[in-house]
Amino acid sequence: MSTKSTTLRDSLTITDERLRTIALYVGLYGTAALFLIPYWYMFATSFMTRDLVYAEVPHLIPWDVTLYWYEYLLANSLIGMWTVNTLILAGVTTLVVLVIDAMIAYSLTRLEWPGRRVIFAVIVASFMVPGIVNLVPVYIIVSELGLVNSMWGVVLPSAANPLGVFMLVQFFKDIPEELEEAARLDGFSRLRVFTHIVLPLMRSALAALGLFIFIWTWNAFVWPLLILQSETMYTLPIGLVTLQDNLGVTEPGVIMTSAVIASIPLLIVFLVMQKHLVRAVEMQGTTK
Repeated sequence: MSTKSTTLRDSLTITDERLRTIALYVGLYGTAALFLIPYWYMFATSFMTRDLVYAEVPHLIPWDVTLYWYEYLLANSLIGMWTVNTLILAGVTTLVVLVIDAMIAYSLTRLEWPGRRVIFAVIVASFMVPGIVNLVPVYIIVSELGLVNSMWGVVLPSAANPLGVFMLVQFFKDIPEELEEAARLDGFSRLRVFTHIVLPLMRSALAALGLFIFIWTWNAFVWPLLILQSETMYTLPIGLVTLQDNLGVTEPGVIMTSAVIASIPLLIVFLVMQKHLVRAVEMQGTTK
């Protein structure tokens, strides 16, 4: 009798665990659906006809699909050029930041030089300084260098990212120094150790940092607005803000379509880099 009671109790426990698991997944998927509904509505509206856009009852499915809004934007604005400008700016900025931050972080963790601890403390302390405080002095420097209304005027002030240095320093500390010492014994120079040994081990961390920098640069507005004065040099955030003034546009279809165009590259980059981001979090979470 006791054996039957134990078996019944175990089966009830397993059933309860399954119910809790099912309830957890239902809650997670339900929450995800709530967050995705606005994005789906934005995407669906970009393919709706004017009648569906202005219908009294909102539609979540574009029964009558049209590309009118995309054709209108491409024909009456420079959104294609703005997209290319933003891709180039974000790509170059990401590459420059990764190279410079990786070298700075490696120097702070592996090389012995006077004042490196003070420099690292200054880098960490710079997190507490609002970026807007530096706008005027940095703008004066960029102006004196003749970089106003140029992509390099936007890229160079962001070339060394303190958060990126701090993040990479933590990852560099987790790489065993014995690997580098073995490579040095085999005749590798310090630069070759850095490029052939250390950087390959840092792929996930660099990819995660690159993703953050790319998204931050893609969405940047204030600094590019100060530097880029020509409409042909605008990035997407600036161009979309000026779109209504230039075209007198208040059409929901145009607004939603421009938002879709601005979101798709970010979504693609995130999906491609997602596994590296997860790997970087796992690496940092398992370190002692």
